[in-house]
Amino acid sequence: MATNALHQKCLWEHILPPPAPAQPLTGEHSADVCVIGAGITGLCAAIHLLEQGKRVILLDAHRVGHGGSGRNVGLVNAGTWIKPDDVAATLGTTQGERLNSVLGNAPAEVFEMIRRHGINCQARNEGTLHMAHNATGVADLQARHEQWSRRGAHVELLTGARCVEYCGTDKVDAALLDHRAGTINPMAYTRGLADAVRRLGGVLLEDSPVTALVREGFAWRVKAANGSVLADQVVLSTGAYTEGEWSQIRNNHFRGYYYQVASRPLEGAAAERVLPHGQGSWDTRTVLSSIRRDEQGRLLLGSLGRVDNKPGWFIKGWADRIQRHYFPSLGKVEWEMHWTGVIDFTPDHLMRLYEPAAGLVAVTGYNGRGNTTGTVLGRALAQFLLTQRADELPVPFSANTPVSVPALRTAFYETGFSLYHAGQCLRVVL
Repeated sequence: MATNALHQKCLWEHILPPPAPAQPLTGEHSADVCVIGAGITGLCAAIHLLEQGKRVILLDAHRVGHGGSGRNVGLVNAGTWIKPDDVAATLGTTQGERLNSVLGNAPAEVFEMIRRHGINCQARNEGTLHMAHNATGVADLQARHEQWSRRGAHVELLTGARCVEYCGTDKVDAALLDHRAGTINPMAYTRGLADAVRRLGGVLLEDSPVTALVREGFAWRVKAANGSVLADQVVLSTGAYTEGEWSQIRNNHFRGYYYQVASRPLEGAAAERVLPHGQGSWDTRTVLSSIRRDEQGRLLLGSLGRVDNKPGWFIKGWADRIQRHYFPSLGKVEWEMHWTGVIDFTPDHLMRLYEPAAGLVAVTGYNGRGNTTGTVLGRALAQFLLTQRADELPVPFSANTPVSVPALRTAFYETGFSLYHAGQCLRVVL
């Protein structure tokens, strides 16, 4: 086999030991709470419920970490995709500032979960870098810096030699260093949360796609192919990976793809100058590029779109183009693997919470911020089920009648992303 072969596999899973065999749902079970979706949100909800003495069963259609929880870039970001002033304008000052505060503190909650449960996920609380690719990007970062600084956040706008030092490239005129943030191996974080669920007495059943969710008296019957769970309350936390006609949650977001390409481990002085202080980063392009290193020294590049349906030459051509633009001193880089995940986007880039019926709660629309948003919303949903205090949620419940988001958006955006990346490969755009 050629040494420069490019494999389709997720790095975060590849570098971990294989998981134990899956235990699927069989027979009839009962619980206080059934959590559908064993990603970060569902696992964090289960942990908090178990710590309060609740009997919890989690069901996942695949394996823990199969979805976005295990396949993302691994950035532990504060806030939302949009600026904090825009959050306040969209939700109103009171509710918007509440969400800004909750998500501004979200990285601290992630790192606290890691410490409290002893999760080995290569966590680094060194911050993240949002890098300006042009003058418009600089203005965007200046606005973000001013808005977060006004709210007391520990953020720093880097320019000049300090920017070059931290980013490892002279192609960036400014970078917003968010000291609250950091990086993780997201698959290791998700599996670590699953281990905590099991230690606390929770039951985690994988390879068990839900086929129906029906009301039985004051309880809910969650059905799968070979069994069911009768529970007083249900958390639906499947996000972009929601499957089956039984769930209307799919109508409240549109699916967007995100891919990543990882190099072989890099060595030498040129490699050491790339993000030398350990931050993960992304640029201000509309079709952004994410850039980070892992603890073995690999260079990881990512962008919106999918490459699981594209040839190896296209993937390598795109990765070469981005690497040579930002880090030409690396010379020829050998790309080792690629993988694609799915993001649940909403039109305003804000999450949605739903309570379609008593005892049933659902969440969607993390817009690429699942590591932090999933952690805090898992806790928030658990707290709501325990107290029924909707006023304590980070955002209020949305209307129970789903607002259909056209599925054509996914195809439209994917076509645009593919054309943009083809232009990058052909050096028409960057």
